[in-house]
Amino acid sequence: MSAVWQVAERFSPRAAVVAIHEVGRGNVHDTYRVSLDSEDPPFILQRLNTRVFPNAREVMENIVLVTGHVRRRLQTCPLPQGRRFEMPRLLVTPDGLDHWVGEDGSFWRAMTSIEGARPLDAVEDETQGEEVGWALGLFHRLIADIPVERLHDTLPGFHETPRYLARLDNLLDGSDSPRSPEESRCLQYIERWRGGTAVLEDAKKKGRLSRRPIHGDPKAANFLMDSATRRAVSLIDLDTVKPGLVQYDIGDCLRSCCNRQGEDPPLWESVDFDTELCRAVLKGYLGEGRTFFTAADYEHVYDAMRLIPYELGVRFFSDHLEGDVYFKVRYPGHNLARALVQFRLAERVESRRRRILMILRELRGP
Repeated sequence: MSAVWQVAERFSPRAAVVAIHEVGRGNVHDTYRVSLDSEDPPFILQRLNTRVFPNAREVMENIVLVTGHVRRRLQTCPLPQGRRFEMPRLLVTPDGLDHWVGEDGSFWRAMTSIEGARPLDAVEDETQGEEVGWALGLFHRLIADIPVERLHDTLPGFHETPRYLARLDNLLDGSDSPRSPEESRCLQYIERWRGGTAVLEDAKKKGRLSRRPIHGDPKAANFLMDSATRRAVSLIDLDTVKPGLVQYDIGDCLRSCCNRQGEDPPLWESVDFDTELCRAVLKGYLGEGRTFFTAADYEHVYDAMRLIPYELGVRFFSDHLEGDVYFKVRYPGHNLARALVQFRLAERVESRRRRILMILRELRGP
């Protein structure tokens, strides 16, 4: 921890660091909460995983662009009285840099915390689900006018399921290693839905769906809720901001929020998809999103809802086969267990297809 302490002091030249605590259970980065001996609130310190984000400086440029744009939009078009939505601010070193690179090549950054807010561990009820949807819809609306050419594509191919399948096929090609029952079950799930994995990318190629600025990882834990009002006040973890399809964000948000059992349940077979939470999230989202949503956007929401958990299952399974090099794990076989959860969730989304399409029709209106 002494090395982390020294890095934290680089981002706090005017106040002494008095405590550092590791926070969160993120799958990629190492995150710490740094407390100071002044009246300044604690700040967040992160060591970026440069194996996942080799172009870390481009990640930072995207964050600067998006957070600054959101703040300017909120100044010109304020939210209704009683509402707030904030973006964290990057801290700088005495050299004026928004990051610091260690002698070992480690890449660090620091940012302000959002006061009076806490991360969302899980969506507890439909009111909270509607708040999450509102925050994602607002975020999309505020950044919709950023030309996608100004954003770096820091994760080429991210969310493009056919690419993940091709990578998995390469891993499996020629392998005759015996498979565990859990691995065999994953392979069965993968083959079951292989034929429909290009639906969103095909719609993009045909011009039915357009690339827009997206968050890239709007899972429940990345929404901050006001500790007093329980209203959404921020959407954090902006490393994955990039050009993409808003359907990827919507599908990922619903994947995370509508699975009440969470991503690490004791029994993966218990996972289900809550359609009432789905309705609440979509209602909140479309309150903001209908201003830019097209007919084709509506038509492909269900496709994303089924595809994103499948895609994540493929990614978890591939990482399991590669020796857990991308996602952080807490025990051997963790990524395999995660994959089964996501495949089960995709199965439950498919079983709720008729109900989900009815919800979309009702919310879309005449």
